[in-house]
Amino acid sequence: MQLVSAGQLLIVGFEGRTLPNDLAQRLREERVGGTILFARNLGTPAEVAALVDAMGAAASAGPPPIVSIDQEGGRVQRLKAPLAVWPPMATVAARGDERMCEAVGRGLGEELRLFGFNVDYAPVLDVRSNPANQVIGDRAFGSTPETATRLALAFWRGLEASGMRGCGKHFPGHGDTVGDSHLELPRLDASIERLRAVELPPFVAAVRAGMGMLMTAHVVFSAVDDRPATLSHHWIQRLLREDLGFRGVVLSDDLDMKAVADHYPVREVIFEALAAGVDAFLACRDPEIQRQAEQALDEASRSSALAERVTDAQKRLRQFRTTLAPVRSVGAERLARALPDLAHEALADSIR
Repeated sequence: MQLVSAGQLLIVGFEGRTLPNDLAQRLREERVGGTILFARNLGTPAEVAALVDAMGAAASAGPPPIVSIDQEGGRVQRLKAPLAVWPPMATVAARGDERMCEAVGRGLGEELRLFGFNVDYAPVLDVRSNPANQVIGDRAFGSTPETATRLALAFWRGLEASGMRGCGKHFPGHGDTVGDSHLELPRLDASIERLRAVELPPFVAAVRAGMGMLMTAHVVFSAVDDRPATLSHHWIQRLLREDLGFRGVVLSDDLDMKAVADHYPVREVIFEALAAGVDAFLACRDPEIQRQAEQALDEASRSSALAERVTDAQKRLRQFRTTLAPVRSVGAERLARALPDLAHEALADSIR
């Protein structure tokens, strides 16, 4: 297998509702592994379908690129009406019904597949153990590890049954923090015993269930490391890879987030995260961060210390991509017919 630019380890965001020419070229050359779409990219259903189809057409002849979105429900739902507007997962989970959570995951995923998306950054596996935590809050499936595990994995099973691939987040757990890693570098001073008892069980269960992708948390866990988990060899390589046996893709949370962007140069983040065991990187908005990240990845691929690690990450991400559905919508005409007939809005309304 010929491996191309190490930039293929990047999943990038962009501005606008049409595919920029330079990003289309990067997809053709596999200088990025895929894209992530936000509200700023999403117009009418027909426009979204056309945008996704353009990405599929621009991609190389290899495995499908990752075309991804944060579609959790509640306040983290990028695509809304005329799709179902889902309540927060805390509301879905309040009934304690695994079948309900699985149905929501499947319905949400079926809607995304109509547009050609193939990866959803869900479910949240964080335990809502701190009521003051606003960044996770009602995004979590439970305030105990048992509830969060049982119901989040039910949602994930439904999501994957739809043809989407899920991504559990935010390893090793963002639920007990007060700070928001979008805005600052949170620090959690809990003991390792507490972390193993509360934060980690949903991730342990996700690994055992075969989840194919996990996203890291830009959070410092002082009992273990003075670096954010994204940069921590202890968390990623020792615990997640060696102790838990995770063989899937480890994805960093967004490189634009202030938890890392305000504290570490991009090159340092890339080098340390790769060394820690991270395979792929979200770079959701800033073109300069994307440029520096691609440059750092290519530099790492030529270094004696990291070249093998880069090759390993490329192979792992490429293998994951072979499991993805094609990047192809059902088309504007079929969308116009299908969306009004979807029963998922009735399901969403029944939960509120």
